[in-house]
Amino acid sequence: MRFLSLTAVTLVAALTAAAAAAPRDDRRSDQQVYDRCAVACDSCKRACDMCGVHCSNLVAQGHKEHMETVRTCQDCSTLCAAASNIVAKRGPFSDLVCTACAEACKRCGDACQRHAQHDEVMKKCAEECHQCEQACRAMLHHSGR
Repeated sequence: MRFLSLTAVTLVAALTAAAAAAPRDDRRSDQQVYDRCAVACDSCKRACDMCGVHCSNLVAQGHKEHMETVRTCQDCSTLCAAASNIVAKRGPFSDLVCTACAEACKRCGDACQRHAQHDEVMKKCAEECHQCEQACRAMLHHSGR
């Protein structure tokens, strides 16, 4: 009889410990997804800032076709900064800002990609934009939105 009681107590304790550990693992996984998204947004913001300045210089040199990328990089940078700030603290509007950020990154990345073959700065911006888009979409998918 004592053996059964001890076994039952041990089993209950093991199940309780396993149940308590599961939410922690989920929280750690959640935090990793949010952290990766925030880092990708911050990195993309910096790449867009650099590319925007680069493209502004190209426009000043007479390459007016880069005016589009000046503007897309500026707006993308702004959205990435907002997304990075909100997602880093797991704010209640993370889904909203990441939806907008993913779309902005897709558009900006596509615009920069058109010039990437001949321009390393724009190639880097396009890569960062596409990585940020993927990170935002992964966060949205993970959060069920």
